Amino acid sequence: MPATARSERRELGWPSPVLLWSIVIGVPVALVPANVWPLLLRGLGVPIASVAEGIFLLVFLWWAAGGGPPLTTRVARSTAFRTVTLAPSQWAWSLLAAIGFAVAVHAAIVLLFRLMPFPAEAFRQGYDFSFIPTRPLQWLAVVMSAASAGVCEETGFRGYMQRPIELRHGPSPAIVVSSLLFMLLHLTKGWALIGMVPIVLGAGALLGLLAWASGSLIPGIIGHTLMDVGLFGFWWTGIAGDFTARPIQETGVDGLFLAACVTLTIALCIIWFAIRRLLLLSPRTT
Repeated sequence: MPATARSERRELGWPSPVLLWSIVIGVPVALVPANVWPLLLRGLGVPIASVAEGIFLLVFLWWAAGGGPPLTTRVARSTAFRTVTLAPSQWAWSLLAAIGFAVAVHAAIVLLFRLMPFPAEAFRQGYDFSFIPTRPLQWLAVVMSAASAGVCEETGFRGYMQRPIELRHGPSPAIVVSSLLFMLLHLTKGWALIGMVPIVLGAGALLGLLAWASGSLIPGIIGHTLMDVGLFGFWWTGIAGDFTARPIQETGVDGLFLAACVTLTIALCIIWFAIRRLLLLSPRTT
């Protein structure tokens, strides 16, 4: 295709092959491996399933980062996975952003359910861990569920989907696309209320920013896993307790609501500052 025709396609906003292929490849990479854990959990029980899932995730990470066959895709897989070595200072700021991300998501959910009643039944649908006999084993299942989601979704959405679009079109459209697909695919869940939409979209955008600014998927995997440990343990299964606070329309603005506002603000400021530092440590030309 002549250069002028390609330019016109971009100006018209038509999807490019890179965009389409990033979505076609990224979604299965995110979702198919993530469904191995539920099958293992139901079929083998928590202890054996956890060992099997741990081995599977390590092999999956090795392959996604460019290991194993086919040889013809090794470079592409390594590039999509953002295989880099971070300096100690980059690790420090990346981990700070990852922790701030997990805190921000939970603070946002607390604020949401101080503005409306917490629909526990919708959130607990499909997350019944009552078949697991003891609380320690339930927590082990929570951690493995979180690790599975963190590894697979970050590899698919922020790696195999976002990275190729970054290289072709720059970070802004790449983060927008990966965040929108991340949100849309999570709207199939029973807890996908209208109020959760901006939280899920914002979480995807923050994870996309962290992957781009750090140049690595590992900080996002850590932050995603930390977030999901809290989501699975408290909001989804209730093994960590129940959210009983009533909406502020009934109680008025109280200490819990103000604390959640302050926590969310501080966490977002930490993320913003950490990402700024990461960009200074590894300046981008885009």
